[in-house]
Amino acid sequence: MADDTIARRKFLLGAGTVVAAGLAQPAEAQAAPASAPAATPSPTNDPQALLVLTAAEAAFVGAAADTMIPADALSPSGTDCGVVTFVDRQLASAWGGGARMYRSGPFRKAKPEHGYQLPLTPREFFAAGIAATNTWTRKLHGKDFDRLGPKDREDALKALESGKAELGDLNGSEFFDALLTIVMEGFFADPIYGGNRDKVSWKMIGFPGLPAVYANLIDDYRNKRYIAQPQSIADFS
Repeated sequence: MADDTIARRKFLLGAGTVVAAGLAQPAEAQAAPASAPAATPSPTNDPQALLVLTAAEAAFVGAAADTMIPADALSPSGTDCGVVTFVDRQLASAWGGGARMYRSGPFRKAKPEHGYQLPLTPREFFAAGIAATNTWTRKLHGKDFDRLGPKDREDALKALESGKAELGDLNGSEFFDALLTIVMEGFFADPIYGGNRDKVSWKMIGFPGLPAVYANLIDDYRNKRYIAQPQSIADFS
């Protein structure tokens, strides 16, 4: 298991530099739609009130995040880093409600390179994926995904990734890709969006935060290592 943890960490480290540097949700995507239903706070390590995730959904996201980002010497767990809050805010946003998605159909099976082809909004897609995965793990283990042991959780995620999980009409591989992407975004994004609490991932990879702030130091530190406390959007607001 230790070797698997290091492998997951190397993958996150490699992807994190790109995600941290490039991820910035538009302001309008952060506003929760007025019709978003209130959800019961979940029993996760995240103290902030949830906007749309149910308790069961938040528990699922937390368990998946902690399996992908386990607490170790490099960082706290995914839930302790605020990933559940990030995911909840994204799904409560205009993006989660499919505000800019074409949803009139027809919806046909297409090649992966054609992108997202489902009639569901991101919020609906994650709700369906979580429900289908929990149904599948109950058939296999008699428990929802978040109640599985660490090894069974990891095996379940691998089955989703490979498309071997039996989720009915829902494509497990597509759901895994979406889940992995949003967990990574929550871990590496600017803390203003709810994840990357205390800038833990930026400190882990040496990312300084807003790049434009350091433009005047490029010549002084050319070919030299530059170490600075990372700064987020909130630090300049």
